[in-house]
Amino acid sequence: MSDGTRPPLLEPSAPGDHVHALVTGASGFLGGRLVELLVGRGIEVSILARPSSVVAERPGVHVVRAELAPSPASNTPEHPQLAAALAPVLAHITHVFHCAGCSTDWAPLAQYRDANITAVATLLALLEQHAPRLQRLLHVSTTDVYGYPVSAAGDETMPTRATGLPYNETKRSGEALVWQAAARGLPVTVVRPASIYGPHGKAFVTDVVTLLKQRLMLLVDSGRAPGGFVYVDDVCHAMWLAAMAPGACNEAYNLSSVDGATWHTYTTALARALALPAPWLHLPFVAAMALATVSELPHKAGLPGRPLLTRHAVYLLARDQQYNTRKAQQQLGWQPSTPLEQGIQASVAPLLSQR
Repeated sequence: MSDGTRPPLLEPSAPGDHVHALVTGASGFLGGRLVELLVGRGIEVSILARPSSVVAERPGVHVVRAELAPSPASNTPEHPQLAAALAPVLAHITHVFHCAGCSTDWAPLAQYRDANITAVATLLALLEQHAPRLQRLLHVSTTDVYGYPVSAAGDETMPTRATGLPYNETKRSGEALVWQAAARGLPVTVVRPASIYGPHGKAFVTDVVTLLKQRLMLLVDSGRAPGGFVYVDDVCHAMWLAAMAPGACNEAYNLSSVDGATWHTYTTALARALALPAPWLHLPFVAAMALATVSELPHKAGLPGRPLLTRHAVYLLARDQQYNTRKAQQQLGWQPSTPLEQGIQASVAPLLSQR
């Protein structure tokens, strides 16, 4: 979505440049939208999708079916066969956008490890061995690697911090593998988005809408924390700029909002756009964290389903997510330019069309 003032999305860095992009996670929210924008700009695109993934057929998009983190029980070929299958595609790739990963707040630990560590390690090995034309790997990390500090005022030099939560831990580990590959000479750039929302977004749109409909949307500390809500097209724009900028090699960039929108602001606006009641459930941080800790216990012991509330969700609801983005603004010329109300209207449009 453009407001008519920012630079056009996803233009090649210079006239005559030939870009052949490989996108992982194209069946997901962020990766799928990135593919749409790349194809719309005439970029040659291949996507790497799991055999089980449902990927919409798009003219001009080459689909490669492969599993970067095969289950030991699956019949997926092991690494040598995987390399043989992917080598012909990787030989022509100039840019890789690694959007795949497990980002839910509750899943088996093995699922996080496979998606956020093993798959990253496999991709790095394949690129180092079979991608001679690679100009950049754009790795999508997350601001969660900072460990949910009380203040998000720091920049990309803030150390990452362990929290004991599987998403935080595995994304930290996966990003560490990327930096190790950079030290070996692989050209990489890392982006760390905060709360990405937009049409078909799950965590910050459809899941929140479901809770609003059920009157179960919880606000922690009255929803005062800035949520760092950044529209998906703005994130894709930043990813493109970072992947194409020569000076962005071996750099990391925070991607977040700059408008200070809080969880109260966001959820109230989302409810209003769908003519739903605003959230009414409120808990202080300590009480919410205690409830989440207790809620997780039976599920850790094997109870199917998911907890009523997770510690991961409490951190997101209670801690400042509006991270410092000055580096992306100054080095990439990036600025999130989709106003919250405009982004929410676009986000709910598919939901309204289903009524």
